Amino acid sequence: MPFSPAPNPDDRFQLLLDMSQRISRTFDLQEILGHLLESVAHVVSYDAAGVFVLNRAIARDGPHAGRAIAAMAQVGFDPNPNREDPMLHSGKGIIGHVIKTGLPVVAPDVRLDPNYVAGRPSTQSEVAVPIATNEVVIGALNLESDRLGAFTDEDARLLGFFATAAAISIEKAVLHHQVLEKERLDQQLSLARDVQSSLLPSAPPLISGYDFDGVNLPTMAIGGDYYDYIALPDGRLGLVVADVSGKGVPAALIMATFRAALRSALMRDRGIIEVVNDVNQLLVDSVDPWQFVTAVYGVLDPQTGQFIYVNCGHNPPLLLDSRGGRRALDRGRPALGMTATPSETAGSVQLGHGDVLALFTDGVIELFDERGREYGASRLESLLRRSAALRASEIVREVVRDTRAFTGRATYDDDFTLVVVKRDQTH
Repeated sequence: MPFSPAPNPDDRFQLLLDMSQRISRTFDLQEILGHLLESVAHVVSYDAAGVFVLNRAIARDGPHAGRAIAAMAQVGFDPNPNREDPMLHSGKGIIGHVIKTGLPVVAPDVRLDPNYVAGRPSTQSEVAVPIATNEVVIGALNLESDRLGAFTDEDARLLGFFATAAAISIEKAVLHHQVLEKERLDQQLSLARDVQSSLLPSAPPLISGYDFDGVNLPTMAIGGDYYDYIALPDGRLGLVVADVSGKGVPAALIMATFRAALRSALMRDRGIIEVVNDVNQLLVDSVDPWQFVTAVYGVLDPQTGQFIYVNCGHNPPLLLDSRGGRRALDRGRPALGMTATPSETAGSVQLGHGDVLALFTDGVIELFDERGREYGASRLESLLRRSAALRASEIVREVVRDTRAFTGRATYDDDFTLVVVKRDQTH
């Protein structure tokens, strides 16, 4: 025990004041916890002491993920505790009981306390008090002794004063940590957003007789939708729209894998069915069974207007011809990544002069107004017909405007991706 208890209430009050002043000048949580233990050592004799802060107040990932306790300072304990320690990992023992109940505990003989979990072999008595702000417990202060009956109710009361004085600074440090963590995550998301944006087309292709445009509006900072225009030999153009199961960062990572697999398969100059099968096999080998990609991949021959495609469990694109006819592009296979069974089916349509082809993800049509009515493919088709005389970029803007007007919101509940291909009236 490095210090002897302060002899009178005035000295104890001065210690409390000194500690409060020191910890109020720092945002470093470990420094605050260390000051608390150092000050308590002057007030109550102990052989080991610890102060513990709950995980829910701090950690979301990293070395303390999944543990009940995320931050601590200790004196007299094993400096390298077992990661599966029942108190640190699961909030067991007298400390866990104090945190759960918000009440102090004085255990003259730890062997007789039903909540005690053996940790330090020589401990015989223990006292623990909660650390709380606004009646919310965020941690606990704990002292242990190698003597029986070493602590009294008065000791618990004194420790409570120190815990209360430190609580605000601990909460302040936790909030500071959360702000810094949010800034770090925001920076990472910003970088990820920039990287993902670089994987999408910077501009539509310029092909005589055709007009192209596309938009990708992720629900979160980054998303799992993808579209692309891919120049192929002999002037042909690859078109793809894809939707990864899930949202956010996990979906974005799979989307990047899908894009890389598709472009790698295309470099081998194989047929459209072989390309899709190669991509599917890579996803089967790379992602978890519950993760998958729905997609439409097709190849447009600008000379003839032929569009050969494979629909992989995706919303069927709409081909609206200038004479009022329609085709839903639904031939293909199940979603990619779900089964290794190869595809043997492709579809083919002809884009005539004045025709409009729209490829989209479910975020375009599976959205609802305030009365619970779905936007749906029929409303999209009607809008595309009314807008058929416009340029592709204007059609895309009309769809965005109309869907937002329908829901009454500027944001979407799911990633929103739309590609419009329009063949000129005459060429």
